[in-house]
Amino acid sequence: MLGDIIGWVILAVIVIVIIGLVLWAVGIYNRFYSLKNSSEATLGQIRVAMKKRLDMIEQLLGAVKSYAKFEQDTLTRVTAMRAAVATAGPGDLNKVEAESRSIFGRLLAVAENYPELKTSQTVTSLMDSVKSLEEEIARQRYTYNNISQEFNTMMDTIPSTFIGHMIHLPKLEYLQFEDEIKTPPKIEF
Repeated sequence: MLGDIIGWVILAVIVIVIIGLVLWAVGIYNRFYSLKNSSEATLGQIRVAMKKRLDMIEQLLGAVKSYAKFEQDTLTRVTAMRAAVATAGPGDLNKVEAESRSIFGRLLAVAENYPELKTSQTVTSLMDSVKSLEEEIARQRYTYNNISQEFNTMMDTIPSTFIGHMIHLPKLEYLQFEDEIKTPPKIEF
């Protein structure tokens, strides 16, 4: 009789341990997908803000066109970037960021060279909008990189690494806009 009770207790402990391990693994799995979904949502917000910024740059190009000679190629590149942003991954967004910063830098240089352009309400308003969008992109990039760091740390640390590799999760790529910010845009017409 005592042996039966001990057997049932051991069996109950084993079942409780197995249930605990399963719940622990499910918790890690859910955390991975929560972070993955958060990163995708944040990346979507960055895409929207970058598209808005490219729209504003395109409008600025139209406003500046009468004061300075911009190549048709510049407008074509902005249009291509707008189309690419919708499906761009982090690496592609890094490239779009660098190119759009370069174009915006050139537009700022043109505005500096034409005082009547600097005082134009339309141009001033568009430039302020672009700067505001750049701040929004910076905030979203910060959030995305924090989420990526947490996700990647989970992928690198035991025991979550085992679950991450079992379900074949890749590490998240960081948005590396800082490199482009450190180098001033080339201004060439």
